[in-house]
Amino acid sequence: MIYTDTHCHLYGDEFNEDIESVIADSVADGVIKILLPNIDLDSIGAMHILSQKYPDNCFPMMGLHPCSVDKDYQQVLDKMYSYFSENRYVGVGEVGLDLYWDKSTENMQKDALTQQVEWAIEFGLPLSLHTRNATHKVLEILKPYKGKITGVFHCFSESMELAEEIIKLGFYLGIGGVVTFKKAGIINVLEKIGIDRVVLETDSPYLAPTPFRGKRNQPAYVKIIAEFIADSLGISTNDISASSQNNVNQLFGNL
Repeated sequence: MIYTDTHCHLYGDEFNEDIESVIADSVADGVIKILLPNIDLDSIGAMHILSQKYPDNCFPMMGLHPCSVDKDYQQVLDKMYSYFSENRYVGVGEVGLDLYWDKSTENMQKDALTQQVEWAIEFGLPLSLHTRNATHKVLEILKPYKGKITGVFHCFSESMELAEEIIKLGFYLGIGGVVTFKKAGIINVLEKIGIDRVVLETDSPYLAPTPFRGKRNQPAYVKIIAEFIADSLGISTNDISASSQNNVNQLFGNL
């Protein structure tokens, strides 16, 4: 079975000591493709190096994480935009809104997100969306663009109603290690809506699934996530692999 980790920060310092073995373990467990959403200007160099060293496995995105939006965000966005003429990216991300850590930058975050939605339309790329404590507001920003854009609501862990709104808008749900947490409740949503609009992710090095919760996450753990969903829904891992890979192909094309 083949899987794709659709959201992984594998270029982070947490992997400096053992990146080769982490990728080897990933491939050995069938997680062949690893998508790399960017964070800020400082992360671009390491992300490019990793994707150039492992061109068959690691695929970069370009975007400004909402937690990195600050007073100089326009200059940062201008610089990031220039990279699209120099490199191939598979998505615009990680972008969105985060109203958990700092609400004072909300207006700047909204403007940054809107500009990057326009990038996604211009370059024909999907969005990788961060929506912590802000899913409703992100949906409101995206609704005027319905039919023009698609992408993934990364780390989805919310209600059935929000899942339906996201799907109706033409987007997909990114399901990661949180689905394995006892009190998360995400599996109850998947029981009702199925897996037709689901892609798998780890958000490595964060949010490792049970039984590795609290430890460093890694892309190989997509297999654990897939097996948990399959067991919980009473379907086969073949079904999870086939459906999620079909969705990856729909979103990101032939990587």
